[in-house]
Amino acid sequence: MTFSFPGFWRQFISLIYEFLILLAIIFIASFIFHLIFRDTNAFYFIPLYQFYLLIIMGYYFIWFWTRGGQTLAMQTWKIRVVTVDGNRLNNRIAITRYLIAVIGVLFFGIGILWAFVDRDHQYLHDRLAGTRIIKIIDS
Repeated sequence: MTFSFPGFWRQFISLIYEFLILLAIIFIASFIFHLIFRDTNAFYFIPLYQFYLLIIMGYYFIWFWTRGGQTLAMQTWKIRVVTVDGNRLNNRIAITRYLIAVIGVLFFGIGILWAFVDRDHQYLHDRLAGTRIIKIIDS
């Protein structure tokens, strides 16, 4: 299998697709959370709910990244996340990438916007975590 760097638009469309999948996951996870914690006026409800969703999303990404390097959206658009050496991500690298990505998105999306100025159109969290997104070329 050979690879190259995907263009910005391939990554961006994959990101939109990923958002739609995450929306469905958050909807189901929220339904379950609200069945368990019915008192939405409790002082602990909002921070606990936000932490719960952060964990659920993290589990989704980390599980897929460490088992093949592709989320569902990445499989569709034939892109994969690997280390800079081209190896599969381990748990430590995947967790690091996820947490840096969350911080980058929370800071006005700077982690995503970084791809506009990066020579390989890589996100900031890829540069900082020592990973890269590659395009899979079937051969």
